[in-house]
Amino acid sequence: MAVDTEQELLPQKKKEPSEDEKRKAKIVPGSLMKALMRPGGGELTPSEGDQVVYHCTVRTLDGFVVESTRSEYGGKGIPTRHILGKSKMILGLLEGIPTMLKGEVAMFKMKPQMHYGEEDCPLSVSSSFPKEDELHFEIEMLDFFKAKVVSNDFGVVKKVINEGQGWESPREPYEIKAWISARTGDGKVILSRTTGEPYFFTFGKSEVPKGLEMGIGTMTRGEKAVIFVTSQYLTPSPLITVEDGIEEVHFEVELVHFIQVRDMLGDGRLIKRRIRDGKGDFPMDCPLHDSLLRVHYKAMLSEDKRVFYDTKVDNDGQPLEFQSGEGLVPEGFEMSVRLMLPGEIALVTCPPDYAYDKFPRPADVPAGAHVQWEIELLGFEMPKEWDGLDFKSIMDEAGKIKNTGNRLFKEGKFELAKAKYEKVLREFNHVNPQDDEEGKVFSNTRDLLNLNVAACYLKLGECRKSIEMCNKVIDANPGNAKALYRRGMAYMTLGDFEEAKNDFEMMKKADKSSEADATAALLKLKQKKQEVEKKARKQFKGLFDKKPGEISEAGAEDRDHQNSGEIQENSDKLEQNEDDKCSEFSDDSIADDYPRDWLSRFWPAGRRIFSALGLNRCSVL
Repeated sequence: MAVDTEQELLPQKKKEPSEDEKRKAKIVPGSLMKALMRPGGGELTPSEGDQVVYHCTVRTLDGFVVESTRSEYGGKGIPTRHILGKSKMILGLLEGIPTMLKGEVAMFKMKPQMHYGEEDCPLSVSSSFPKEDELHFEIEMLDFFKAKVVSNDFGVVKKVINEGQGWESPREPYEIKAWISARTGDGKVILSRTTGEPYFFTFGKSEVPKGLEMGIGTMTRGEKAVIFVTSQYLTPSPLITVEDGIEEVHFEVELVHFIQVRDMLGDGRLIKRRIRDGKGDFPMDCPLHDSLLRVHYKAMLSEDKRVFYDTKVDNDGQPLEFQSGEGLVPEGFEMSVRLMLPGEIALVTCPPDYAYDKFPRPADVPAGAHVQWEIELLGFEMPKEWDGLDFKSIMDEAGKIKNTGNRLFKEGKFELAKAKYEKVLREFNHVNPQDDEEGKVFSNTRDLLNLNVAACYLKLGECRKSIEMCNKVIDANPGNAKALYRRGMAYMTLGDFEEAKNDFEMMKKADKSSEADATAALLKLKQKKQEVEKKARKQFKGLFDKKPGEISEAGAEDRDHQNSGEIQENSDKLEQNEDDKCSEFSDDSIADDYPRDWLSRFWPAGRRIFSALGLNRCSVL
């Protein structure tokens, strides 16, 4: 209570007044007078955020018309549209418009400081305008309504007539069906599509004017709205030809339907097109997380539409069941299914590198083939929740996921493997061991998972992240030989040879059983360092003038080459021993290729050198 009382006693920070509020504060009595000429209807008056539509005629006190929106007084017949609280308006109308009813006609008598004679007026007029005179503004309030401002300059504004369903709105490259009619600002009909078939177009292909497309992009399925578009957004399109001189067009749109079309990669190669809507809300009811999926699908070649597999024919009518996140189907297939709703049917067009070029290819599918899948998601089951499970059951579930990750790693699917390990680590944030024995099992499993993630990062060339994961283990257990080995390998890949040497030396001291692995790693480290130095000397050779001792330096290079050969011979002798020790060193041993990002940037041939050195033989996971 003391805290609450103290907060109540603290001075409340006052909200800064808006620019319009500051302007209104300067109004003096008698500078703005209103005379009702025709009463309006209803009880509502415009409020902030409303779009007001009104005709305005400005006269001098002796009745001379200065300007008007009405055609009978020389205007274009197009009413003025403003958004209260957002559009720039003269002070007299800013104060007077919110007092009017719909259909009302009123005369506002304004002193100069209430119209364009105001100091720092946000609007400008021609030099011939009598802004120093007292004027009459005749206003007819035609309409006002809540409006959605689509463009910041108020060039595109939307009025909702009937709300739509759901929340999803069209975007590129969705396919749209809509009834569309159009009138000019003065009411002339220039387009009427209320019979036959709705207009069909592809979002983002300039098949409708830019402003209309922007407005439709804010609509939901079944919504009906009026979209007000000014001339700068009336771009050429097949839908309508807009004559020169038309300042704005009012489009009445009913969004009948849209087909979700997704560019999955952003480059137009992997396209998912929804053929039949599913049940639920997108994307909340999609199998975004790893799940057990049941699908029927038909696979065909894009070129000639030849069907080479159909679950309803070739699988005895049984659907395909598979666990997502395990690399059991082509990557493009799984990416698309994750964005489907139950009951949805989608047509997926897939490039070869996301289809069968990196996946076991059916015999009748040629290499490099683009394919199409017609997929029906029958349903899916989310993974088992760990809430309520005892510790043993939790560790069993963790072990299953970890083993799946190990399989994916061995298959070279490092991103998928990393995702599996990270999933368990996230779940471990909510696991609380109840005794020392459970705590030890939990801690060892978590360390192993962190090291597996480190191995994935190393494979993916993200050595710094690999080091971070190793540090998590070393901080808790400084003598963890596997973590020191993995971190040393990451440092060696980055070219931080001293850091790598320190880790391998520490590894020998921490665990005598790992001495052979550490020795082999130190030999490889020394050879790699010599190779890099030799390459550097070769790159700079000839850049400097010859100096005394150059011959002896060259001799030293020959000796380095000889020593390198000796190290290679010793390394080869230790290679088999290292492979043997690998399985003893880790219960999840996996062959490891070391990333070569640092070396590859400065030495393109480094990749072949790594293979020749045998650095892709063994690692610890």
